[in-house]
Amino acid sequence: MKRGNEASRAAERVARESYGRLVAFLAARTRDVAGAEDALAEAFAAALKSWPADGVPANPDAWLLTVARRRQADAARRRQTRQAGEEHLKMMADEMEEAAGSAGDIPDRRLALMFACAHPAIEKGMRTPLILQAILGLTAQDIAAAFLIPPATMGQRLVRAKSRLKDAGIPFAIPDSDQLTERLDAVLDAIYAAYTKGWAELGEPGAPQLAEEAIWLGRLIVSLLPAEPEAKGMLALMLYAEARRAARRGPDGAYVPLDEQDRDLWDETLMDAAEALLRQANAGGPSGRFQIEAAIQSAHVARLKTGANTWPAILALYDHLLALTQSPVVALNRAAAQGEIEGPIPALAAISPLEGDKRMAGYQPYWALKGHLLRRAGNTAEAHEALTIAMGLSTDAAVRRYLQDQLKSLPSN
Repeated sequence: MKRGNEASRAAERVARESYGRLVAFLAARTRDVAGAEDALAEAFAAALKSWPADGVPANPDAWLLTVARRRQADAARRRQTRQAGEEHLKMMADEMEEAAGSAGDIPDRRLALMFACAHPAIEKGMRTPLILQAILGLTAQDIAAAFLIPPATMGQRLVRAKSRLKDAGIPFAIPDSDQLTERLDAVLDAIYAAYTKGWAELGEPGAPQLAEEAIWLGRLIVSLLPAEPEAKGMLALMLYAEARRAARRGPDGAYVPLDEQDRDLWDETLMDAAEALLRQANAGGPSGRFQIEAAIQSAHVARLKTGANTWPAILALYDHLLALTQSPVVALNRAAAQGEIEGPIPALAAISPLEGDKRMAGYQPYWALKGHLLRRAGNTAEAHEALTIAMGLSTDAAVRRYLQDQLKSLPSN
């Protein structure tokens, strides 16, 4: 039983840490992301059967890669002519030999796969979701929640995007600099979405690893495109958040809002790096989404460190961001800033148009902010309802406890 548990934990660890790297390697020459995912899923299933009995191999990544390649070879035999199949199998054998040895010998082709998924031949709205599934292994349901669309719709679109990736013969390679920029937005969006998943799942197995991977990819993008201000803006935004990681939870694991965090726990080295990147980004050209969001974080840092009233600047930045993105999430964050300046009533009026947006029905931050504003406005009954919905939608136990405390503090009728 103990050996079985160890094998399961090892498989889970590899899935968290190596999924995207293995999929990218498996799909690099075939351009068949769906086939690579299927083969890797079968390899993980084989590991859960084999490892409890035989023990976890010294190189789990290479073991999984070898099994997945065999599954791909079996599929190639079934669907190709003998001549084409033999050529394809030889290619696979060459890659397995290339990947033999330590895990570090397996080439990291994730960035190449990300830029392939961001190719102009892929539907624009599906480039980031495709990267998220191919690199992170996120389910259609997880991705749909992030993009506020139905899971079934997202699943169908992902299937079509993978078919397009294969049928169009898109090369899995980092493009030349003149083609990098046009694909950059989708890649940056995916890297930041990966970071926010690791950030939101603080305390969950693998969450810090996911955040670290995203930051590593962000640094790599900045090194590839040193003159691109949005890449620096995105990296700055991640570093601002990462600098506060240790302060997000109290000694008992309780959720700590930004304004109540112990700033002695902030990582000043990361904070300084974020500030430097933002200055470089702002000097590099017009402000995009990530530069503006990083500037908002910088304004929060200045507010909390110096006591300066930066709320008007934060609201102005949200105005620019909303004009740029037309995002309901940005509108929600803007209303929170407005509430700090003008009070809860104008802020509630600002989010009132969002009530008719079906996407908000299952969006936890909407209900949490609404409950907070209603509480400040003295509307106890409606605040209780909104906070209860927010608590039910929360996936983080610490956040649920925080909201429960907010509910308990409401005046009794």
